[in-house]
Amino acid sequence: MTVRDGGQVRPERVAEDLPKAVEAIRSAGLEVPMITTELLAADDPTAVPILSTAGKLSIPFLKPGYYEYKFVDVRKELEEAGSKFRGLVGVAQKYGVQVGIHNHAGNIGAPVWDIARIMDTLDPKWAGYYFDLQHATAEGGVAGWKIATLLTMPRIKMLAVKDMYWKKTVAEGWDENDCPLGQGMCCYKEFLRMVAQGGFQGPISLHLEYQIPGVSNEEGIALSRAKAGEVMAAAKRDLDYLKLLVSQAYEVV
Repeated sequence: MTVRDGGQVRPERVAEDLPKAVEAIRSAGLEVPMITTELLAADDPTAVPILSTAGKLSIPFLKPGYYEYKFVDVRKELEEAGSKFRGLVGVAQKYGVQVGIHNHAGNIGAPVWDIARIMDTLDPKWAGYYFDLQHATAEGGVAGWKIATLLTMPRIKMLAVKDMYWKKTVAEGWDENDCPLGQGMCCYKEFLRMVAQGGFQGPISLHLEYQIPGVSNEEGIALSRAKAGEVMAAAKRDLDYLKLLVSQAYEVV
């Protein structure tokens, strides 16, 4: 669930609305294993309300926001981000919530080695990674994603699953092009075997960020009742393929 501005639950109403949302989801026989937030530091006024509410609801994992490089003094920027992240993890631990930083391309933590030296100073029970193979592939190319996977393996808390390939356009040059799972350059068969062998048992979040014909636009999926069938068909196709890959990977272990 998204607990952030424009999300399913607004941060300032988390104490009132998150319990209602979780109750509705659990009454349908589902669970809420993680929430996505924009939290960056312990002194964010919404940090304690979000973390305490998540703890009361036994939501085990939280994705924080993104620490951005300004590309002026990267050592200093990394140090500042590390200080904020340590503080946030400290508060999360108090409420029994584990934090997994997303290795999103272009941000601190994307190449993994930068944030790893900070992560190594923290308790692996409470601080780890929300690992994203698409972004690891975009940042790491041929073998970088393997290095990133092995480096983060003992601390992978959650997985984000989506696919992409590089596409050259006249206006913007080379750019990531999101696509259906299995149609891009992300090596999910090998990757899932690696995480299975590493003992990963956390939640896997499947993302549909590509354009679905007649449904998507540049801002993302514009879902309407008329197009819900196309969206759900695409989601089922990707989910079925993901389930197949996961079952194959874990059968070998």
